Amino acid sequence: MKVEDFFNYQEDLVDSGVFLTFSGVLTHDFMLKLGDMLKTKMALQNVDKNLMLKVFSLMIEQSQNIIFYSSEKLAIPSLENEEMGIGTVAVGFKDDHYFVFCGNHIANPKVGQLSAKLEAIQKMSPEELKQHYKEQRRLEPDTDSKGAGLGFIEMARKSSQPIEFAFRKIDDNQSYFTLKTII
Repeated sequence: MKVEDFFNYQEDLVDSGVFLTFSGVLTHDFMLKLGDMLKTKMALQNVDKNLMLKVFSLMIEQSQNIIFYSSEKLAIPSLENEEMGIGTVAVGFKDDHYFVFCGNHIANPKVGQLSAKLEAIQKMSPEELKQHYKEQRRLEPDTDSKGAGLGFIEMARKSSQPIEFAFRKIDDNQSYFTLKTII
């Protein structure tokens, strides 16, 4: 990006409602600091605490997906025990709703399975999501899962509208996965 183009970039963020964004290597520690910045920003705007917690938890959940599942990783020797992934997270407010975006690289062989899982979740009613959550809690997590495998269900339950997602093929090996939640 050219120096003279940075103003346009900033204007695009403002026009789209984005007030917090990060792109790069995410670690757990940095994710929590980003979360603290988000809570401070929202507290200064006198946002209702319950709403603030929903936005915060969705940002944390989406950041964890980047940390755990991004196929793009960076090894930092001084952080040898810290999991990290490379991706982008953004939080904003537009049309009377908060939104949280995340994006990261994903291996192409995982796209089909993830897309099917998200499509199913996307179509569920709040009652169906609640039941699906209870059912999934009783099951063993997938072998490649770093948690309980409930993250997308939790995101859908906290969102006020169905989750949105997309995959953009980069090359024969990688795609770019984007997820949006609206609160």
